[in-house]
Amino acid sequence: MFDPISRRPALRLALTLLACCAGLAAHAQSAWPTAKPITLIVPFGAGGNVDVTARLIGQKLSERLKQSVIIENVAGAGGIVGVEKAVRAAPDGYTLVLGADSPIAIAKLVSPAAVRYDALKELAPIGLVTTAPMVIVARPGLPVSNLTDVIRLAKEKPGQLSYATSGVGTVLHLTMEMIKDTSKIYMVHVPYRGGAQIMTDVIGNQVDLAMVVSVTATPHIHGKKLKGIAVTDERRMASMPEVPTVAETPGFKGFDMVSWTGLFAPAQTPTAVVERLNRELMAVLHTDEMRAKLAEGGAMVGSGSAAEFTRFVQKEQSRYAGIVKAANIHD
Repeated sequence: MFDPISRRPALRLALTLLACCAGLAAHAQSAWPTAKPITLIVPFGAGGNVDVTARLIGQKLSERLKQSVIIENVAGAGGIVGVEKAVRAAPDGYTLVLGADSPIAIAKLVSPAAVRYDALKELAPIGLVTTAPMVIVARPGLPVSNLTDVIRLAKEKPGQLSYATSGVGTVLHLTMEMIKDTSKIYMVHVPYRGGAQIMTDVIGNQVDLAMVVSVTATPHIHGKKLKGIAVTDERRMASMPEVPTVAETPGFKGFDMVSWTGLFAPAQTPTAVVERLNRELMAVLHTDEMRAKLAEGGAMVGSGSAAEFTRFVQKEQSRYAGIVKAANIHD
């Protein structure tokens, strides 16, 4: 016979457990996001392309998440200092970093003793933010008009042509080294600290060629101050349709190299947080406003899930490792 009195302790215990579980579930759901600000680390100085992109997406993420997103510029060592700070942060979803190809996937290959983190192990990829083609430009007086001309001249004058990039081990450097290796030419690399000085020296005929990001090259090509030699993307740029791609050059079929940025969190950040951030990031990027603003800087918006971005970074690093080894690049 059923005795409700004898069952009351068990009933009270069951209700108590249910209440606890409900409370824990509610706490888990409210643990992120809250009113606590999110810090978005930019591993470069203020005013550069990565910083501008971070401020654009930071503002929109703030609106969607209904909490502040604070931009923190942590420049130094080509982005390494800022990425390392993100790696050491608590994996709670409140510290993110807008990483770029060089400090994320190249730096440790070139300077293994100096780079004290393994980005693929110590960061959680959230999403691809931008991709942007690079452009080979030539000084006004160099007798070339395309990449075939450059290769011919470099073979006629081995070691006499020079090319500039923004530093040893950058994606710009690796891309030019890949072109050199494919065409079996030798040119002297002249590393700089930034794009502005590169443009000054190439325009002034101090350096023969340069590999630069598209946003740096575009106004000077349009102004006829530099010659546009080749675009590294597989497609011509809408803003410079007259400049051919590297892939159009004989011997370079399928060539496709771009610079990129992506959003990362410290490793061990909860999967639910990473996936939520990916959804919000993709919603921000795929608006007409964001597409237009990023296109002004020569960039295209990224896409895909966190898992897809993880595979993208792994593939990019594998390709970079091959270039670094073949060209014997080290800092």
